[in-house]
Amino acid sequence: MLTFRSSYKSFVIDKILHCRYFCSSPGPSSKVESQGHLHESSDDSEVEDEAKDSLPSQKKPVWVDEDDEDGEIVDMMNNRFRKDIMKNASESKLSKDKLQKRLKEEFQHAMGGVPDWAETGRKRRKSSDDESEEDEDDLLQRTGNFISTSTSLPRGILKMKNCRPANAERPTTARISSVQFHPGAQVVMVSGVDNAISLFQVDGKTNPKIQSIYLEKFPIFKACFSANGEELLATSMRSKVLYVYDMLAGKLIPVHQVRGLKEKIVKRFEVSPDGSFLLISGIAGFSHLLSMKTKELIGSMKINGRIGASTFSSDSKRIYTSSGNGEVYVWDVNSRKCINRFFDEGSLYGLSIATSKNGQYVACGSKSGVVNIYSQDSCLQQTNPKPIKAIMNLVTGVTSLAFNPTTEILAVASRKMKEAVRLVHLPSCTVFSNFPVFKKSAVSRVQTMDFSPRSGYFALGNEQGKALLYRLHHYSDF
Repeated sequence: MLTFRSSYKSFVIDKILHCRYFCSSPGPSSKVESQGHLHESSDDSEVEDEAKDSLPSQKKPVWVDEDDEDGEIVDMMNNRFRKDIMKNASESKLSKDKLQKRLKEEFQHAMGGVPDWAETGRKRRKSSDDESEEDEDDLLQRTGNFISTSTSLPRGILKMKNCRPANAERPTTARISSVQFHPGAQVVMVSGVDNAISLFQVDGKTNPKIQSIYLEKFPIFKACFSANGEELLATSMRSKVLYVYDMLAGKLIPVHQVRGLKEKIVKRFEVSPDGSFLLISGIAGFSHLLSMKTKELIGSMKINGRIGASTFSSDSKRIYTSSGNGEVYVWDVNSRKCINRFFDEGSLYGLSIATSKNGQYVACGSKSGVVNIYSQDSCLQQTNPKPIKAIMNLVTGVTSLAFNPTTEILAVASRKMKEAVRLVHLPSCTVFSNFPVFKKSAVSRVQTMDFSPRSGYFALGNEQGKALLYRLHHYSDF
């Protein structure tokens, strides 16, 4: 029996992006600790900085390497980094001078212009630290459905900052099982095998704790917000109970048994993007579709072999199921019939699968460490679709995949090896070279990942109990 240890304060979030939580005292089946308030954000946005001044005139070099003057031709095909900056096949060979100019263009494109430290013709207006602080302050002062002023994300280098861990105010050494940003509030949820689910306000600096929910003898396998953010669902590793936390009423509701569901353990599940359905992955290849509103069984689907992973399409009309033999099944949600199936190229065992928010891509992660990126159209229409790109930067099984909301980044990770996480730029399908920073070895083994609703933040949880938080400077909104 779960008991409450203390009461908590109520608070209000802006009605557009925030909802009112914890407004009544919870029931007697859990214990809750709460502190702090969510801060309402100002709707005022700051005026953009003035356009950068033109580049200063070129100074005479103080030293010249004679080898640079010989006009030597460079083979672009022999080096994968040079190959990535080729614009077309005719550039298989370039002179040193042209290669130098191309590298300069790529650098400026990745940096969003000429950085302050490279400008010599005028006094620097601000230090980079000051600018990043102002970016964060501006981001957290605003909420609402703003249109970002940034252009498409450049490839190569991802401008980002390592923030204080999201769960720093509730330290733990237990493995993190889930990290997820709230769909409407500046809040991140962190759960772990220490039986706790915690909510933190995201400000990038202190990330104050809002509330912790403790479930006795219930190590969390997965926790997830409902699509509208009004409910929080949690499953355990060795239980068939599904806990539903009502965010509005502040009540924890255990669902002990779903009529017609004969699974002995309920742990893997997915919530449809439109908030209508709950998909539970069972044993022996069975998937069970439930009504999100009533938590009643609608119907079941079965594949050959065991289920590796499942996900909904962005419009919630289809379900993609990756199997233990490398085959991918595509289901129609309404009829619960298989409308297509294909083998993930080169895969013998599917571990993860994800669909992009814009409906363009399907990513399949395999036990071999390969991530195949497909066009969703080809997955629906072809029995043998070819991947747009195979990402081969990992060497152990790909256990986590996550697209960012703008479909410009695909995060791929393996929990089998330390620092085994990469961020892939889309649509170029190239890996950002500056993440992770291997010398620091701070990421460790990644268990779960998520992007904030407008890509301003990226979070990941590891086996050491840390929910690492990163600010992505390209995106101006949370």
